[in-house]
Amino acid sequence: MKRINAIVISLVLAALSASAVAQNATRESVNSASSPAPVETLIQNATVLTASHGTIQNGSVLIRDGKIAAVGKNIKPRDANARVIDATGKYVIPGIIDCHSHTAVEGNVNEGTLSVTAMVRIRDVLNPYDVDIYRQLAGGVTTVNILHGSANAIGGQNAVVKLKQGKAVDQWLIPDAPQGIKFALGENPKQSNFQVPGRPRRYPATRMGVEETIRESFIRAKEYQHEWEEFQSKKDPNAVPPRRDLLLEALVEVLQGKRFIHSHCYRDDEILMLLNLGDELGFHVQTLQHVLEGYKVANEIAAHKTGASTFADSWAYKLEAYDAIPYNTALMTQRGVVVSVNSDSDERARRLYLDAAKGIKYGGMTEEEALRTITLNPAKQLGIDHRTGSIDVGKDADLVIFSQHPFSVYTVPEMTFIEGEIYFDRKADIERRESLKKEKQELIKREREQRTGPPSRRDDKKDEPALRPSEEGEGDGGGVR
Repeated sequence: MKRINAIVISLVLAALSASAVAQNATRESVNSASSPAPVETLIQNATVLTASHGTIQNGSVLIRDGKIAAVGKNIKPRDANARVIDATGKYVIPGIIDCHSHTAVEGNVNEGTLSVTAMVRIRDVLNPYDVDIYRQLAGGVTTVNILHGSANAIGGQNAVVKLKQGKAVDQWLIPDAPQGIKFALGENPKQSNFQVPGRPRRYPATRMGVEETIRESFIRAKEYQHEWEEFQSKKDPNAVPPRRDLLLEALVEVLQGKRFIHSHCYRDDEILMLLNLGDELGFHVQTLQHVLEGYKVANEIAAHKTGASTFADSWAYKLEAYDAIPYNTALMTQRGVVVSVNSDSDERARRLYLDAAKGIKYGGMTEEEALRTITLNPAKQLGIDHRTGSIDVGKDADLVIFSQHPFSVYTVPEMTFIEGEIYFDRKADIERRESLKKEKQELIKREREQRTGPPSRRDDKKDEPALRPSEEGEGDGGGVR
């Protein structure tokens, strides 16, 4: 028994050591992720997919001070020391934008205690060490809209960030991106599919209740807005201001057009309900998220100038998703809706370029229309298209170099730029992996020596668990299994 306990302890210590090494490796990767940009960088001889004004064969993109300085053919840098990248046979596209992400907020996605939690903020709990940040940069993602979950009719405030791995989190936030807030309709806020044992059921429990929860909240917000306007109109220095309410303050910003609504939804009836509620109460829905039955009410969505951020082909994972079709993206686009394709994930975003390609297969979208679903269109939905989303002079140099056409299943993102700095370089990354692997092995070896003394022949083997007693020839073969 003592021998078995010693083995278990050894395995636990090895696991803890490996975990610590992995965390240290991630932190090293974070700290050395970006490559400082020279004054000028020229990417030349590439096929440039601009997402705004067509494709340029044998084209070049000149980056200066983090901005796109020139796009076209036969471009020459002004600086004799400019970094020149030969992209012959390769493709350059704008940095990919995910309009619905849950990256860097594991464990902080849903504040599900109340039906309305407009006062909580995602931006305050971002984790810059989330490994998915690295993976998404490796997939060409440069910008994400990090949203609260869908447990609430009115959820928390979002954060629109660039994945500037290795920089202070304050530098990730896009300073002039309009603020936003998450709404949710349907099964999730009415908690159709789960119930906490011993806890009374939370209101609302129906779609009718979800609508009324949103209506009541905005009625309260209007009253709060009126109280503050009345106070500010007074000239009396002794007047007592209304009590500040962060929940209602966020909703007043929605009424003022200062905060965007991004609403989780599936069914056509609830989509129309929210659009009609906006007409009634005077707020605008900026994007419908998921919007899997959007193709049924695309004309109404377009008439409200509301965007649609959907899945490429996910369906039937719950009852209200049964009418989803892979043609949704193309059908809404045909009716004039600004459509993006999102991940709703902290993992799937690294393959958004392949999800965009599905719009061509299902619905016959043009190459540029499909590309826009992961670049220019989400930028428009987030109110940042003046600075990113397409390869145009004056915009931020958020770019991705692909080994082949970005819609090919054989392509690989080779370099990812954010504002002219390289945040992922596949060649350098592969070289770094080997050094990190060696460092991990050395740390594990050192940890074992500290605990067990000098290595024996068995300890010289690759990182393996200790042998079981039965495998060592001790006991009667009835060891731990």
